[in-house]
Amino acid sequence: MKDGQVLDQILFPSPHPDFRVYLVTYKSSGLNVKGFLVEPKDQSQTYPALLYLRGGIKNVGKVRLGRIIQFASEGFIVFAPFYRGNMGGEGREDFGLQDRNDALNGIRVLQQHFLIQSGKIYVFGFSRGGLMALWTAIQSEDVLKVVTWGGVSDLRLTYEERVDLRRMLKRVTGGTPRKVPDEYDKRTPLPEIRRMDCPVLLIHGENDQNVSVEHARRLERELEKWNKPYDFWLFEAYDHYFPPDMNRKLVRKLCIWLKN
Repeated sequence: MKDGQVLDQILFPSPHPDFRVYLVTYKSSGLNVKGFLVEPKDQSQTYPALLYLRGGIKNVGKVRLGRIIQFASEGFIVFAPFYRGNMGGEGREDFGLQDRNDALNGIRVLQQHFLIQSGKIYVFGFSRGGLMALWTAIQSEDVLKVVTWGGVSDLRLTYEERVDLRRMLKRVTGGTPRKVPDEYDKRTPLPEIRRMDCPVLLIHGENDQNVSVEHARRLERELEKWNKPYDFWLFEAYDHYFPPDMNRKLVRKLCIWLKN
């Protein structure tokens, strides 16, 4: 079976009366990987498609249905991969190396949907999902625009800043940046930004202690260096998690940015 092929699609309880939620099993690197697909019940028209890329790893930062319903409510068909090894999927996450194929093949899942407007896909990534989103845009010509919100751009920097994540990072990479530098470099998209052709929106809180604003600054410098189109929305008062009201306003605003 080909990567990106949908193997199973089971109706899942939806928190919103206007949308159907499916638990999807699809192929990625030969593994059976799972994710949530949200589509409108109104099938009288076609819709743009959004790939939603979660943050965290394993049970930290899991896909939340309420969150992806927010994007569906703005007029998108949304697919949110869990990444390999989660929610009954095969394999094991490796934080932006082989598991970034799970995001790439998520595009193919959306392209098979009969209600999407074209084969072009918008991509959104939060936190670690920002790293996944950048790699997806680098590797696929089918990405129209990409948003990275509080996104990781440099895995060495994550190791330096997040002492609490060092054990996990050493486990997935095989060591520290000093011991296995190539493993960190292979997961860091910054040197490959020159290959990315789609516009990028950076959203970051200046007080972010989970993913420092330096990640956005380094990405901005690479985008500038290669004359790539981008917008940068920096919020001085906020950290990694924005207040609910502002969060909702920003989702609406970024969805307008995506569609325009």
